[in-house]
Amino acid sequence: MLYREAGQFKTSYTADQAVFPIRQDRFFIVAVLIAAYVAVPFLGSDYWLLTIMIPFLTFSLAALGLNILTGYAGQVSLGTGGFMAVGAFATYKITTAFPGLNIVVVFLLAGLIAALVGIAFGFPSLRIKGFYLAVATLAAQFFLIWMFNKFPWFTNDTASGVISAPPRAVFGNFFVTGAETRPVDKYLFVLTFVSLLAFAAKNLVRGRIGRAWMAIRDMDIAAEIIGIRPLRTKLLAFAISSFYCGIAGALWAFIYTGGVEALAFDIDRSFQILFMIIIGGLGSILGSFLGAAFIVLLPILLDNAPRLAGFAVPVNIVSNLQSMIFGALIIFFLIVEPRGLARLWQIAKEKLRMWPFPY
Repeated sequence: MLYREAGQFKTSYTADQAVFPIRQDRFFIVAVLIAAYVAVPFLGSDYWLLTIMIPFLTFSLAALGLNILTGYAGQVSLGTGGFMAVGAFATYKITTAFPGLNIVVVFLLAGLIAALVGIAFGFPSLRIKGFYLAVATLAAQFFLIWMFNKFPWFTNDTASGVISAPPRAVFGNFFVTGAETRPVDKYLFVLTFVSLLAFAAKNLVRGRIGRAWMAIRDMDIAAEIIGIRPLRTKLLAFAISSFYCGIAGALWAFIYTGGVEALAFDIDRSFQILFMIIIGGLGSILGSFLGAAFIVLLPILLDNAPRLAGFAVPVNIVSNLQSMIFGALIIFFLIVEPRGLARLWQIAKEKLRMWPFPY
């Protein structure tokens, strides 16, 4: 009864094509945003903001970028970590080269540089797909990490190869990078960035570009017959995906860790983002957030569950259990519910629409 659409009449095309046409969905999104902007900063500790919420939002943005490429456009990629590294190092080079440039502009420029790199590595997608495309993007992952480790120019000739993020403010004294930045300021900045980009992605996949991506994903030959250009459509997917991943890498390095290191974006990071969209749901904006929340919160739960239950479990066993559970869940979702947690949420809403009737 709480999720009925009866009585919600649409009197214009604009109302019918709204992002959230159902009133309950709009109320839910507003409630989530109010909780994120008011309740979490007020009730959450610095530890909660720095070690849980900021990584969750950053991973959500990276998963959103990969979901655009893999979930909507059907282009398998294992180079997410490499594109995140491009955004992180590009942010550092731009920040040090132009100290007076606003940090928001720096992040956007870093995303554009990552988009150009994504286009360069997306050209093979016209000739190859599936497993072979995954291998090609895997080669991009290894090449990019090798390049950042090999050439000291990217770290301004730093001997250690690890560089710290210089302090930068969005406006006035609202600093979001540097050692003196308040955790709540970092959290609000990342939350705003991710919310705006997620809203942009939601509109993008609903429009002409998103329909072209899904046509290429479902059957590229048929899509080409009806007038969709495969090369331009695939390269656009690589560009936008890399743009999102590049900004996620910049947020990870400058906001979360406070330093830029190539090893932080190795192949394990790419697989981690891939697991997020598989568990959360391919081809779903919500699934990117659900998968990121699952991957971030499950290790914390597994670390604390034995202690809360009164058992003394060695750390190495807990770590192995995490890997086993991740693998089992991926197999479970691939077999039982390939569309992930987002599909379970959709089924729950469909049940609420028909409740209390059994059909």
